[in-house]
Amino acid sequence: MTSIVIWTVVVLAGLGLLLSLLLFFVAKKFKVEEDPRIDEIEKVMPGANCGGCGYAGCRAFADTAVKAPNLDKHYCPVGGNDVMKKVAGILGYELKEKAPEVAVVRCNGSCGNRARVNEYDGIASCKVKAALYSGDTACPYGCLGCGDCVEACAFGALSMDSETGLPVVDESKCTGCGACTKACPKGIIELRRKGPRGMRVFVSCVNKDKGGVARKACSAACIGCGKCAKVCAHEAITVENNVAYIDFTKCKLCKKCVAECPTGAIHAVNFPVLPKKEANNE
Repeated sequence: MTSIVIWTVVVLAGLGLLLSLLLFFVAKKFKVEEDPRIDEIEKVMPGANCGGCGYAGCRAFADTAVKAPNLDKHYCPVGGNDVMKKVAGILGYELKEKAPEVAVVRCNGSCGNRARVNEYDGIASCKVKAALYSGDTACPYGCLGCGDCVEACAFGALSMDSETGLPVVDESKCTGCGACTKACPKGIIELRRKGPRGMRVFVSCVNKDKGGVARKACSAACIGCGKCAKVCAHEAITVENNVAYIDFTKCKLCKKCVAECPTGAIHAVNFPVLPKKEANNE
């Protein structure tokens, strides 16, 4: 009986050794050599793994960057140009710097501007709410107010304002990763250039209804009148589907459109407050 046990142990040990040797040689033969620059790039990345670059984490970004002929399709919004300079240095590529971007909430349908017409009593999720009906107000395009964008932000840059019922972006924390834009089922959050000293002008409305209908649903809605487009000397404003849009690549921040808008749908942020006399002369 003892000899049977001993032989069993010996056979199993020999079989284990044989299989381990076999696995060793197979691993050596089919080993995939990985470019060492992948590790170098991953080390200089911020490690947020937010997906803002369009890839499944920093490692995937590094792997595809090494294989790419240039960095035209690669940009880390969290690390910005500083990180991309390091990546370009590792790969020996030339870097085309990009202007930093920030999330902008294109809805001015606060509780004061947009009256409720019904009450939602379900799961606090914009995605679920959007799948069920158009929302609590007469505007079927505006913010649903459940905060999916806040949950999606990994950097704490978004919060819900209890007074307005709208999300607020803390631009000092926003990295421009775009997670909030993907989370919003209404598409009211957009990434736009931060602009010089953070100054930017945008239409805070996406309502595509005709002017009278849009204004009835929200007192601050864009009514598609086109007055803003007429005063813009830079052809930065277009009006399509009854709503205006400002192309931030063409906008010169003159603010003429802001003064012309009859509903206050166009917002100018981070501009210095001028004395009344200067403001009147502008």
